[in-house]
Amino acid sequence: MQDVHKAFGSRVILDGVTLSARDGETLAVIGYSGAGKSVLLKSIVRLLVPDRGVVHVDGQDVSQLERDELYDMRRRVGYVFQFAALFDSMNVFDNVAMGLRRIRMPEAELAERVIESLRLVEMNGFEDRLPAQLSGGQRKRVGLARAIATRPKYVLYDEPTTGLDPVTTAVIDGLILKMSRELGVTSVVVTHDMKSAYRVADRIAMLYQGGIRFIGTPEEIQRSEDPVVHGFIEGLPELAQEAAA
Repeated sequence: MQDVHKAFGSRVILDGVTLSARDGETLAVIGYSGAGKSVLLKSIVRLLVPDRGVVHVDGQDVSQLERDELYDMRRRVGYVFQFAALFDSMNVFDNVAMGLRRIRMPEAELAERVIESLRLVEMNGFEDRLPAQLSGGQRKRVGLARAIATRPKYVLYDEPTTGLDPVTTAVIDGLILKMSRELGVTSVVVTHDMKSAYRVADRIAMLYQGGIRFIGTPEEIQRSEDPVVHGFIEGLPELAQEAAA
């Protein structure tokens, strides 16, 4: 992303964001609620179009892609939505198979890929269940299985641990690391959970007042003397308020 701007009416969300993810890394993007983390993520796959600036995926300017090129790019990018976004009327198998059917994968190969994807997220044996029969953590896992079923090069995670208890959060974090290790994907993880960010990230970027306030390793962010950064990671908002004043 290079100098990306996005506003909704008079409300400026992204105000000149420049950020890159390196091949094979897990990049966590942190920030206060409403800072624009999800807007940043959606801009990568053109679910939202920036007002200004450029987003490149594999050297392609996302804003300039024709429809078929855009679909091809999106096949290389798995997207894990905040609340899994499963279709209630479909069982687990059919939810995971959606993207594969869109690319017309033969049914025999499709079935093998679905089962393998569910195995990777430790949800094998749940193929016939409906989303209503799953816990919140299980739904998140199925959402991840759907995202990786097409074997993407990149995976984008939008608040993957929101609403989960600490044990289930640790399980989801472990799966994010597993996807990186076993599938070799490059990941961007939007989160406000610092424990998760420390566990999964190679680098952490903090989004604040429309721009990137900090980027560095987990160790570097913990040593940061920036009061805004320190206030966020330690849960001390008065530090950020003092800095803004």
